[in-house]
Amino acid sequence: MASNTMADDEQYRPPTGHQPVSRICRVCSDEIGYKEDGTLFVACHKCGFPVCRPCYDYERSEYGNQSCPQCNTRYKRHKGCPRVAGDEENSDADDSDDDLQIKNGHHDDSDLQHVTNHLENGDYNYHQQHPNGSVEGDVAGKEFEGEKEVYNNGEWNERVEKWKVKQEKRGFLGKDNGNKDRGDDDEFLLAEARQPMWRKIPISSSKINPYRSVIVLRLIILVFFLRFRVSNPVHDAYPLWLISVICEIWLSLSWIIDQFPKWSPIIRETYLDRLSLRFEREGEPNRLAPVDVFVSTVDPVKEPPIVTANTVLSILSVDYPVDKVSCYVSDEGASMLSFETIAETAEFARRWVPFCKKYNIEPRAPEFYFSEKIDYLKDKVLPSFVKERRSMKREYEEFKVRINALVAKSQKKPDEGWVMQDGAPWPGNDTGDHPGMIQVYLGSEGALDLEGKELPRLVYVSREKRPGYPHHKKAGAMNALVRVSAVLSNAPFMLNLNCDHYINNSKAVREAMCFLKDPQVGKKLCFVQFPQRFDGIDSHDRYANRNVVLYDVSMKGLDGIQGPIYVGTGCVFNRQALYGYDPPASEKRPKMTCDCWTSWCCCCCGGSRKSKTKKKSTEKSLLWGLYNKKKKMMGKSCLKKGSGPTFDLEDIEEGFEGYDQFEKSSLMSQKNFEKRFGQSPVFIASTLMEDGGLPEGTDQTLLIKEAIHVISCCYDQKTEWGKEIGWIYGSSTEDILTGLKMHCRGWKSVYCMPERVAFKGSAPINLSDRLHQVLTWAVGSVEIFFSRHCPLWYAYGGKLKWLQRMAYINAIVYPFTSIPLLAYCAVPAICLLSGKFIIPTLTNIPGGWFMALLLSIIVTSVLEIRWSGVGIEDWWRNEQFWVIGGVSAHFFAVFQGLLKVIAGVSTSVTVTSKAGDDAEVGELYLFKWTNLLIPPTTLIIMNIVGVVAGVSDSINNGSGSWGLLFGKLLFAFWVIAHLYPFLKGLLGKQNRTPTIIILWSILLASILSMLWVRIDPFLPKQTGPILKPCGVEC
Repeated sequence: MASNTMADDEQYRPPTGHQPVSRICRVCSDEIGYKEDGTLFVACHKCGFPVCRPCYDYERSEYGNQSCPQCNTRYKRHKGCPRVAGDEENSDADDSDDDLQIKNGHHDDSDLQHVTNHLENGDYNYHQQHPNGSVEGDVAGKEFEGEKEVYNNGEWNERVEKWKVKQEKRGFLGKDNGNKDRGDDDEFLLAEARQPMWRKIPISSSKINPYRSVIVLRLIILVFFLRFRVSNPVHDAYPLWLISVICEIWLSLSWIIDQFPKWSPIIRETYLDRLSLRFEREGEPNRLAPVDVFVSTVDPVKEPPIVTANTVLSILSVDYPVDKVSCYVSDEGASMLSFETIAETAEFARRWVPFCKKYNIEPRAPEFYFSEKIDYLKDKVLPSFVKERRSMKREYEEFKVRINALVAKSQKKPDEGWVMQDGAPWPGNDTGDHPGMIQVYLGSEGALDLEGKELPRLVYVSREKRPGYPHHKKAGAMNALVRVSAVLSNAPFMLNLNCDHYINNSKAVREAMCFLKDPQVGKKLCFVQFPQRFDGIDSHDRYANRNVVLYDVSMKGLDGIQGPIYVGTGCVFNRQALYGYDPPASEKRPKMTCDCWTSWCCCCCGGSRKSKTKKKSTEKSLLWGLYNKKKKMMGKSCLKKGSGPTFDLEDIEEGFEGYDQFEKSSLMSQKNFEKRFGQSPVFIASTLMEDGGLPEGTDQTLLIKEAIHVISCCYDQKTEWGKEIGWIYGSSTEDILTGLKMHCRGWKSVYCMPERVAFKGSAPINLSDRLHQVLTWAVGSVEIFFSRHCPLWYAYGGKLKWLQRMAYINAIVYPFTSIPLLAYCAVPAICLLSGKFIIPTLTNIPGGWFMALLLSIIVTSVLEIRWSGVGIEDWWRNEQFWVIGGVSAHFFAVFQGLLKVIAGVSTSVTVTSKAGDDAEVGELYLFKWTNLLIPPTTLIIMNIVGVVAGVSDSINNGSGSWGLLFGKLLFAFWVIAHLYPFLKGLLGKQNRTPTIIILWSILLASILSMLWVRIDPFLPKQTGPILKPCGVEC
């Protein structure tokens, strides 16, 4: 018996050698460990889902589910575990029933070995979640030494008491546990660390269910209303009726594809303290993942250098380990002004960063910190703070003066071009023909701060540009940053920011890590998107710059489907997702068999089908394992060659020896690597490192040369860059295409809305700049519509969910809605001028459907405001600008997009001006004439003239026409009310109306008046035969 037991122990002992010894729990991410006999601890003998002993004990307790999270099989009692209600009766005989089960044949040796091997290979993924949307961890485990010293006595007591109250409410602790000695404090911290780092908060059913019910009711009313409109034509105004019906059907479809992706909105909440307890343990190396931050700038004239400098300073002072942060600034304009600004910023950061971290100030962009009108002494206890703050403010003002001097110097370019300090000509004198430039500041090998501590790395990048080579605008610049960062730092995650979007919350990166480092869902996330918030907008947000309906309503709805769409900035990416890889494959949960029949019955009913499924699953798992093995193996082979001066692609295949023919067929060849990623062995090696990092002992000089190579103008030619990898080319709205590609591969995204806004930026606040910004976005959507990536027909065999596809369709087709919207806004004016109407008669039936539809629209809006928390003024501004943008920028975008796609006429992207430090809301009234203003100006004048004409006509024809006039006036006032912010923008400040608007108004009013007189509206309308005077010879 002893020999048999030893043989069994040897059989189930974890393999050694090529497999690592440590195993990770999929609930708390701690090591699983081994049992007393040396075998790997397997909580569930059914599926082998990797769970550590403390998590297993918690699940078996009265607070857990007593079952496996993977297959829902009830846990059996292991040796040394307390008994709970429901344990098998025969388990009372011995305390080592798990050993007896093995010896007595309850589990086949091959099955248990299969389970153990799956555990060691990490093939299982966690799918089961609690009703609140989070995965609850256990409440026991190892001690955390030294955590208590982080807090003072008062903070510590308050923290422990809060933890006790929280656990009592959850039912994890009884009230008698509150009297335990302080010796249990480490256990409290342990339990907190094992809790999930985020949780999903669904919208209350009392708010969301009425909202869904009204949506369905509105859809039904809309169907009956359209049925009535189609079946009751107006014969004396048939063209008007036909146009209005087409517009109503189009606008109804537009509402449907916009509304239903909001069906299941959710909110997520993060726990930063649990992230720290899990990855920043005292006495252990910091295990937070490195992050590369990308900042893109184009024109230092429209994007003031002081704005870019503040963004960079907020990144360098972020609350994150300095050795895990690298900031890359892309200068598309190759401007010497931007280069010198970055150099000055790096020098000032040596003073600014330690000041921020010493006093924990927010925000960490100096311009916005010093301009905040708040009590800056709140929560500050160090006496030196006031003195150092005054000194720092003075130094920042001196820094601004130096930047202003650089701006003034750049106004007059010398005839011979710019010259650097060493006398060499500036390489970027010709912005369209210059070599690639890289300059590294700070970092581990650069200057230290004033306290002698290391600073994050700062890298200036300007990619090579040559005539005849496409540069792909922002998408090309971002792909260049991806390659440079992979060569120089290779962080597994990347934060993308515009030059005017500074970090307002220094813990924003930690917020994203709560999701990306989650052991269950982190590996399947392509990005974490944050909402965009803006400074410097007028209090009424006249032109809907905040766009709160998108960021506070639509994005929450998408987060409940497959995740939010990428909006171009404020987004933390998973590098592997941008490389075009698929997310990790999840094994399907095993089918449950009934307990009421014997096993042979279940096999007879579906045995062959089950075996076939199992066979396919085994093949799929094998291929995925080979793919992972290939990636790990190739990463190791490149690591060995990383320290040398040369990098040969042949070295990548060194580890292929020893594989059989079947395994070799599943590996990617050398040529495929080159076609996919380009001819850079260093970059290819970095793509195979899932956790990022660089080889030890790498020569930085060689890496800089390789980084110059990967930003050459011809590097991504004949590769998959911009097609399947990185930011996707083919549209000025590369963000939509990039997010669509990743979602089609099966990746998911997450929407993170921390209590303190993560990022803030500046927005164009005058009407003309705002319309040009919207025009750029709309042209990009039209380009996507006519491309192969249009979500109407793209990737139907992929993994894009239907509601997610509907949201992408809405993001692409919305510019085309401008055509029916423009026609529909012109209909009331034409009806008032011509005396016709689009509805035959306002009887009870059409009036009833119309009022029901109007009421459902109002109720839907009220309930949406209720569950989302959006203010009614913000919602109304969004509705107004939907009409303003629709009849102006969106309408022009349709034709510009058609010209670009059909005739190849390319339109330049207008870079909107970013507010500098001296910007005021007075710019709101700045008027800049543009052709985009013609359609809405025409509409508003037509409707005003039409109202006057309609009222005059009714006065002339008596009281019988007032009822019909009411419907026309309601329609016209609807248009005027939506265009009212546009009208205020035209009038300007203090009613100083621009001359061109006055002339255009007089011209339109004259034309409409002559048209109206030609119709003879003042003649009484006769219903009988026309009588003519017969003359003298009657």
